[in-house]
Amino acid sequence: MSFDLYAKAAELTAQGKTFAVATVVRVEGSSSARRGSKAIIDAQGKLVFGWVGGGCAESAVRNEALRCIELQKPLVITLDMSDELLGVGMPCGGKMEVYIEPVLPQPDLLIAGHGRIAEVLATFAHLLGFRILVNDPGVDQSSFPQAAQVIAEDFDLIQTPISQNTYVVIATQHKNDHLWLQKALASEAAYVALIASHHRARLVLDYLAAEGVPADRIERIFAPAGLDLGAVTPEEIALSIVSQMVALRRGGSGRALHLTELDMPESDASEKAITQCDSQMTE
Repeated sequence: MSFDLYAKAAELTAQGKTFAVATVVRVEGSSSARRGSKAIIDAQGKLVFGWVGGGCAESAVRNEALRCIELQKPLVITLDMSDELLGVGMPCGGKMEVYIEPVLPQPDLLIAGHGRIAEVLATFAHLLGFRILVNDPGVDQSSFPQAAQVIAEDFDLIQTPISQNTYVVIATQHKNDHLWLQKALASEAAYVALIASHHRARLVLDYLAAEGVPADRIERIFAPAGLDLGAVTPEEIALSIVSQMVALRRGGSGRALHLTELDMPESDASEKAITQCDSQMTE
């Protein structure tokens, strides 16, 4: 990978952008790209840097990069250009394998509230690569040493924007939990959870319904938060919550591994063969 391509990847990463890196890993026969050729494709399917071949090859890589980003998993594609009809109607005559890997921005964990569960959750999530944001009037900044941002005065709940890359956990101990839920549900948050008992969770969800919040939005809420681990202590409850976050982020089921072993793929990277131009090429 050239220095300029590294620099471009670093620039996009610093901006919190989603993109994919495509690398030609094998070439047979005639091909305009060479083994080791690389390109960066942004979240809109635009090739922003590099080269992996022109014509249908580039179009196929761009389209598959979008799929790779959507699935959040690497992908290996085989381009059989002996069947590929180019603009002038002539086959290229070679084959090319391309490895496409998504590069996703660091996810945010926004904790609304404080307390022992929130503190341990921040510790666990930080270890798992989440950027920690804490918003609560009673927060003690020293209790969240991993936090990138701690906000103690935000009465209008406007200082912590929520995006599709944000995981929201509400630990307000019944204070303004309904307001935080309404803010989270008005966004495209990746995860919205309320730390509460079953009884309290039911009261809050019923309140939101009575306030006119659509049922499909209320169904997005994980309340009570977490997986059923039989958790009792604050540490165990925090573990159940972060486990649910990871399962949602990675597409896991939360089932015991010995029950899913036979269904597990041999590799994280799926494969696809492309033998002709896709008529719906990304422009």
